[in-house]
Amino acid sequence: QVQLVESGGGLVQAGGSLRLSCAASGLTFSYYAMGWFRQVPGKEREFVATINWSGGRTDYSDSVKGRFTISRDNAKNTAYLEMNDLKPADAAVYYCAADHLRSGTRDRTQYDYWGQGTQVTVSS
Repeated sequence: QVQLVESGGGLVQAGGSLRLSCAASGLTFSYYAMGWFRQVPGKEREFVATINWSGGRTDYSDSVKGRFTISRDNAKNTAYLEMNDLKPADAAVYYCAADHLRSGTRDRTQYDYWGQGTQVTVSS
């Protein structure tokens, strides 16, 4: 079965950095666009970043543009989210997701598979 497993979350001070990983199995990774979303209690899951199947196209929410970088390694079946200059507002559970349409989208309803999430906490 398809599994997406996030890792790399943790506690970091404001201004610090973290690198999240999303290891995929049970699917042909290069056939899927990948996305990162985040959610805090009581709020909807929000788009953070997406990357198309080849890595040639990326898109970011305005709140993270210039600070976060999404990437992928199709040989390792893994997607990444490099997060720099973290702010307390970035604290959330971060989820990766796979979209069979391959181009990448901000619409969370288009994603076929989701990971279980990894917690990111940012202290001020």
